[in-house]
Amino acid sequence: MDMPKARNTSIAEMTTCIARFESLRGSEDAFVDSRLPGCRRRKINLIGNGVVERTDLPDLMPNIPLPAHGFNLGMIQCDPGQGTALHNHKTEEVFMPLVGPWAVTFVTDEGPQEIVLQPFDTVHVPIGIYRGFRYVGDARGTLLTIIGGPDCGKVDWIPEVYAQAAAAGLARDDRGNLVDRVAAAG
Repeated sequence: MDMPKARNTSIAEMTTCIARFESLRGSEDAFVDSRLPGCRRRKINLIGNGVVERTDLPDLMPNIPLPAHGFNLGMIQCDPGQGTALHNHKTEEVFMPLVGPWAVTFVTDEGPQEIVLQPFDTVHVPIGIYRGFRYVGDARGTLLTIIGGPDCGKVDWIPEVYAQAAAAGLARDDRGNLVDRVAAAG
């Protein structure tokens, strides 16, 4: 791969490459498991869209509006006991707690297991491994996520998540995008 020719930039151009923490956009309605007990979380897309299942929410647009080349960077914020259901996707994923301890769950031959990560510990989850995470701290926590890309596909949830989500009014269309049947009916 050839290196792009080096060039100078400007303050104005570099400013478009910054996401200021105090003004980050995000949403708690990014995934099909969003209404399930223990799965409330705020998804923040920093670079790229990651594996979000909502394409219609402006708050889920990347905070740095530049194309992702090879990776997607985001954050998750949760209250104690909240996180995600078990899932996998076609790319690897990296988790690094920024605020508070987080439990990373993964499926083994013996069943689900978990490892607790402290701030700045890092785990790389390989392709095809069912994984999840849960905030195990006392106040709101923040988790940094890196997902391979630029096309990281959609989430593949464990089968029972789809049935539980349908009971809560959420489903996915043929492209894997989230459909809120409650809002559509209202």
